Amino acid sequence: MISVVCVYNDEKIFNDFLLKSLKNQTAEFELIGIDNTSNEFKSAAVALNYGGIKARNKYIMFAHQDVSFIPDTWLEDAEKFLNSIADLGIAGVAGMSESGNSNQERGRNIIKHGEPPEAWSWGSRIQKPEPVQTLDECLVIVPKSTFDVLKFDEKTCDGWHLYAVDYCLSAKERGFGVYVLPMEVYHLSKGGVNRKKLKSVNGSLPDDYYNNLKKVLKKHANTYKIIYTTCGEWNTIYPVTLQKCSFLTKTFTHLHTLLKHVKD
Repeated sequence: MISVVCVYNDEKIFNDFLLKSLKNQTAEFELIGIDNTSNEFKSAAVALNYGGIKARNKYIMFAHQDVSFIPDTWLEDAEKFLNSIADLGIAGVAGMSESGNSNQERGRNIIKHGEPPEAWSWGSRIQKPEPVQTLDECLVIVPKSTFDVLKFDEKTCDGWHLYAVDYCLSAKERGFGVYVLPMEVYHLSKGGVNRKKLKSVNGSLPDDYYNNLKKVLKKHANTYKIIYTTCGEWNTIYPVTLQKCSFLTKTFTHLHTLLKHVKD
């Protein structure tokens, strides 16, 4: 059985997406909703640790408020996959393999995004659980036995970004496996960043993303040379400021190419 933990800041979205979808599920579940509409929790790690400690079931799912499950047997099907993975430390629905020549090639998922729902064109579609380096934060599942010994790092990830990435790397360093499941979900937010909600932005990623990134890279520098996330690839040796400039250059170049293609 799965315990579902969600910290939400928009009750309508929470009710219309995650909660509505859960009510249609064929499997029983435990819901631990964490109301953060008053900004009581200042980071995802603190909020999710608070909820995860309350969980009573074999698996703990940490999901965003704007996620819906496809189909109604999602929880039941997911648990079958989870039970089949001997070294499971954490699983998710979108992640980054270390194999591939670009972020596009390294991506693994079968997610649908946006309004109206459409298949996410980023990454490779999968048909079975695949090992990856890191997972996207939209939905991850951790065995309770793993969570009992490894919580989200509240000091390294003191904001709302990269907490699952850091968890994946820490889990792998302890010998646990990290996997993407071939489980389809609908995620309202398009891509890794919901730009409508960003208030402090320098480029296409928020400033607090880079603040957390700096600490994640430092923490795992002795184990990894490159850390792959759904937003990009990051070198643990070079300063984040330098990589930020490089990321922006690549982003603007990509946008310019797309605009040129549209005009042509």
